[in-house]
Amino acid sequence: MPRYKEELLEEIRYRNDIVDVIGSVVKLKRSGANYFGLCPFHNEKTGSFSVNREKQMFYCFGCGAGGNVISFVMDYENYSFNEAVKYLADRAGINLPETEESPEEKREASFRQSVLECLKSAAVYYYKLLYSPEGRMGLEYLKNRGLSDDTIRSFGLGYSGKGFDKAVTFLRKKGFDDKVIQAAGLCNISEKHGMTDRFFNRVMFPIMDINSRVIGFGGRVMGDGQPKYLNSPETVVFDKSHNMYGMNVARRSRKPYRIVCEGYMDVISMHQAGFTEAVASLGTAFTAGHANLLRRYTKDVRLTYDSDNAGAKAAVRAIPVCRSAGLSARVVHLEPYKDPDEFIKALGAEEFQSRVLEAENSFFFELGYAERSYDMSDPEGRTLFQSEAAKKLAAIDDELSRDNYISAVASRYSIREEALRRAVAVAVPAYEDASAAERGEVPLPGKGGHGKRDDTALSGTGMAERHLLTWMADEKAVYEAVKEYLAPEDFSEGTAREMAVKIYEGYEKGTFNAADILTGFAADDNAREAAALINTKLYEIDSASERERALTDLVIHIKKAALSRDSEKYDGSDPLKRKREEKKALESLKRIRITI
Repeated sequence: MPRYKEELLEEIRYRNDIVDVIGSVVKLKRSGANYFGLCPFHNEKTGSFSVNREKQMFYCFGCGAGGNVISFVMDYENYSFNEAVKYLADRAGINLPETEESPEEKREASFRQSVLECLKSAAVYYYKLLYSPEGRMGLEYLKNRGLSDDTIRSFGLGYSGKGFDKAVTFLRKKGFDDKVIQAAGLCNISEKHGMTDRFFNRVMFPIMDINSRVIGFGGRVMGDGQPKYLNSPETVVFDKSHNMYGMNVARRSRKPYRIVCEGYMDVISMHQAGFTEAVASLGTAFTAGHANLLRRYTKDVRLTYDSDNAGAKAAVRAIPVCRSAGLSARVVHLEPYKDPDEFIKALGAEEFQSRVLEAENSFFFELGYAERSYDMSDPEGRTLFQSEAAKKLAAIDDELSRDNYISAVASRYSIREEALRRAVAVAVPAYEDASAAERGEVPLPGKGGHGKRDDTALSGTGMAERHLLTWMADEKAVYEAVKEYLAPEDFSEGTAREMAVKIYEGYEKGTFNAADILTGFAADDNAREAAALINTKLYEIDSASERERALTDLVIHIKKAALSRDSEKYDGSDPLKRKREEKKALESLKRIRITI
């Protein structure tokens, strides 16, 4: 539970508007009462991540992440509750009283620190092994790739060796517990062999966070082994979708842009050539988390993916992610060479710099890539291409930008501008409707915003409870109508009942605030489940009578489930009396008619 007074936590939340805090790392666009953007906690193409300023809550309809400003910072920065509170207090200029960590918090912090120390020791082990006779193969590989000793040392590159469990044995001798070695992602465990090294015969690339702490590794196999590249698994300190290789150095670059490339060697070669603004994703596609990380340091991204078809596809996938995060993306052309490493070796740093500065506008790169799929000499193929161009233009939110791009596209592809504008005008409403549908938006009557009733949504007590708790949290009038028939103990044991207790208590005391309620759940690492209970989609209802009928059905459903649970707990004494009571209770439910 929170270790600070509720009044202090409330002030910290009040001084850190959730839209401002989240908007600093996620591009948000207002739509009705909410702000929407791409969720930073999972990959998605259309923003289902919702932030509500009035409620001071966020919720993702795609992955279920949710909570208030404190739980967002906990999830996004991977902070403990107290760390998140301190971060927000510092942001608001609030001095926190001294607190003593709980034994559990101390254990968690100590374990996390042990994992970081274990990873650091592993990095030293791999580096020393690289310069030993056993590491000759790895060192020759790096030298043949043109890396200097200074570059190898700067990036802490190493070699894992061919030992069965040499790294594990080394770390054990350094005093690290098996649980720590396992949590650091440095070993494999099997019944037959026990604990063995995860990395075998690989050149090792330490992955560092923005504070230059080793949080994981990438390993490139020597020879024909598979997979060619092997990364650390996600751990308590390593989240590949929110870290980028080389960012610990690139974040300090004075260049106005950052260069995003595909692999470790590209980043290292570019840094060695003086392009210290280069970064790469960690063996995964470019994600919203990567875009949001970049957005802390720049608004301008230059994509330097491989010049083959796979690289072009990767760029096409990354461009909308950048755009949705508020980043301007351009694509660097590397032809006739495959990647930045080859290009710089062949033509030098000066020519590469020219290519970076001449990078192509991402919108026209996307159109050029789409054009490959059509026969532009055929009228039908040309029409299909122009239709796709119109849809892409419709997706540009800013009207002035859209207007300028329409003129530019018409000129570049010899399309009559008037015809293109008509096609875009037709495509815009369809795009907006599709975007709203993917976000779960529907036309909502009145303050509560409850959509059309769907009886399938009431299949299951858990869903019925979520609907009712959300409705009560949205409208005090619903709570007033329901409290006569349902008590908090009528809800299922666990988070649902805890939430009901807090809603009932809050309204009775006149202090109900959904974001305040979630603070307690965040302290117990239960914010996601709690947020889901009061952020469930409520369907449109056409009339007051239908609203009342829907509410009545919810109450009856939950009350029946509560009676069923009570029946299961029955101790067996006087069964006839028990049966009469159950029958009377069920008959009384039929007479419930709730008015709002």
